[in-house]
Amino acid sequence: MSLQSCAELLERGDPDRLRAALAAPPTARKVLFPVYAFNLEIARAPWVTAESMIAEMRLQWWRDALEEIGQGARVRSHEVTLPLAEVLDADGAALLDGVIAARRWDVYSEPFEDEDHFRAYLDATSGNLAWAAARALGAQGNEAAVRDVAFASGLARFFQAVPDLQAKGRVPMVDGRPERVRAFAAEALDRLSRAGRIRGPARHALNDTVFAAPLLRLAQRDPQAVAEGRLALPEGRKRLRLILRMLGG
Repeated sequence: MSLQSCAELLERGDPDRLRAALAAPPTARKVLFPVYAFNLEIARAPWVTAESMIAEMRLQWWRDALEEIGQGARVRSHEVTLPLAEVLDADGAALLDGVIAARRWDVYSEPFEDEDHFRAYLDATSGNLAWAAARALGAQGNEAAVRDVAFASGLARFFQAVPDLQAKGRVPMVDGRPERVRAFAAEALDRLSRAGRIRGPARHALNDTVFAAPLLRLAQRDPQAVAEGRLALPEGRKRLRLILRMLGG
């Protein structure tokens, strides 16, 4: 029932990752559902209240849960923590703790210090998540390639979130000029190319990244689409990419 609850959370809050998990084999879904549901809970925790202290407390609750998982202690009862504890080891819990630490940026209105800070945020929030999922699925190596793909996907998702972040009073981009948007998109596409085709268990942890390349190419061609909230793919094209992924393309 906890796995079903995780799937229902994703259906309401992150349907793209739900579809990505459903594109993986059933055994992989037992990992991906709770990992992705955890990510959803962490991503929305800073936004459910205007009080930074309450947001910090919500994030700390999850950090404490991960500490319990990492120590092999009895884990607090929650529809996400219980199935998560079944698939994470101590290193996996530490990786997801890094996601929470980076998400503290979302609580406050300060901009990123510089572009390296922004890159570190993407690597922690997207890279740690993907590598934690890949490890839980049995991946033994290729961490750098997994992180490169996850960085590209994280940037595409962040680009899509820019208008909403601005509406909430945040300063999402260190430099939002079209030329910098193009440059970041090009950097992410280079990382995708460098990563190449990833095989083995890690592949299923990256199903949710299949939308990254077309979104980044669109941002290169039309950087104003980022600021104007037009960076999106038609649902039919997204379904097709996932089908091709399932078939090994």
